[in-house]
Amino acid sequence: MLASIPIPVVCAVIEDHNGRILIAQRPADKHLGLKWEFPGGKVEPGEAPAAALLRELNEELGCTVVITRALEPFHYDYTRVVIEMFPFVCQLASDSAAPAALEHVELRWITPVEISHFDLAPADWPVVARYRSAPDPGCQRS
Repeated sequence: MLASIPIPVVCAVIEDHNGRILIAQRPADKHLGLKWEFPGGKVEPGEAPAAALLRELNEELGCTVVITRALEPFHYDYTRVVIEMFPFVCQLASDSAAPAALEHVELRWITPVEISHFDLAPADWPVVARYRSAPDPGCQRS
């Protein structure tokens, strides 16, 4: 049996100045419909993960971000497909428009503690774990 080649995917934990993070709700008619996720998407062939993230956030949210750090990448097996997730922590660029739900049902700014109250896509839970275990040394979170 041949091993599945992982599909490279990026996602962003976008932080605001109040310690909140942005989550987005997937459309009902998409895979994992109405689950919440960190915005992002697939890396195109020949594209670096960081460049893919900036492109995807512009397409999905109409905003620009500054990447503050990368979290540890990982593989997630959805049974029919394996993804290689490249998570990043970001902040909105100073000249960015506010994020808009261009491809999602809804966007919400929540505290990291509140994430457990949301039906998150399965591959996003390891992102939460990495985010919590690798806090920004310059940021205090409650």
